[in-house]
Amino acid sequence: MRKINYIEDFSKWKDEFTFFIPIRIRFSETDMFGHVNNVSPFIYFEEARIEYLKSVGLFENESDMEGIPIVADLQCDYLKQLFFQDSLNMYVKAAQVGKTSFDIHYMGVNQNDEVCLTGRGRIVYINASTGKPLALGEQVKERLSSAFLSN
Repeated sequence: MRKINYIEDFSKWKDEFTFFIPIRIRFSETDMFGHVNNVSPFIYFEEARIEYLKSVGLFENESDMEGIPIVADLQCDYLKQLFFQDSLNMYVKAAQVGKTSFDIHYMGVNQNDEVCLTGRGRIVYINASTGKPLALGEQVKERLSSAFLSN
């Protein structure tokens, strides 16, 4: 497998994932050749990211959410093709928690236990009025860091 710039040791990185959601590839997500369109993994990332953030309690208390989370960058590495009706487990984990942002990593594994997709993205909290970065609340940082440290 080719080297992916945000993964130092692929086996260790893969073993750190614990949270995933199942996804069934829909016909509308494929192109005229029957394989998953290149934009569809970003939808899978979003769906998995939201469920992951809910699982660590980030949407439980509105006082935790002083700002709004936005995706600052998002990257996908396509390792194997996916096709209509394939099953995909979309794994998500926090990889780094900073002052105003955090990194999320993704891994898509098909029904044959093959890693088909990897990805990463930076989520930044901003003030909705000014658009400027806003410090993550201590509870948010603790929840993400504990999820990261338990991986």
